[in-house]
Amino acid sequence: MMAENNDSVTRRRFLRHSVWGACLAGLGGTTAFLGSKSRKTDTVWQIDPEICVACGNCSTYCVLEASAVKCVHAYAMCGYCKICFGFFGPEPFDITEAAENQLCPTGAIKRTFVEDPYYEYTIDESLCIGCGKCVKGCNTFGNGSLFLQVRHDRCLNCNECSAAAACPSGAFKRVPADRPYLLKRVDHA
Repeated sequence: MMAENNDSVTRRRFLRHSVWGACLAGLGGTTAFLGSKSRKTDTVWQIDPEICVACGNCSTYCVLEASAVKCVHAYAMCGYCKICFGFFGPEPFDITEAAENQLCPTGAIKRTFVEDPYYEYTIDESLCIGCGKCVKGCNTFGNGSLFLQVRHDRCLNCNECSAAAACPSGAFKRVPADRPYLLKRVDHA
């Protein structure tokens, strides 16, 4: 009789441990599922071009010596104008590429003749300091094809971005790292 009693106790113990194990596995799976749902995705800083006022703070408040903010050109929006107010100052002395006529303080915008009366404007990011002068000129007198973006190969992704804190328009946003750029929209009328 003693042998039968030991067998039934072992079965009970086995069933009890099996039920507890299944409950714990279910609880662990549910916790992992809810934890992954509530966990935020990795984010990075970016400038919303629809809100940016091109104040110039990006060039002076970024903690890097050369700001991680650079000018970007949306070629699909560009008019390729002979007189581009993102390239020239608002009142150019002459329509030439002379330094006194250029708006960019570092010469980061290159102007290339396409055909009369069209010119192509490209940004040399190694020279761009993110001052936003070209962006402001383009938005004031042009179509707004120039805008500022944080370049993530340069950005340190500071937890408290100094340029974001100094942004008067609140244009700096945290965006998902897998979609790090906020590009200007081309509106088709």
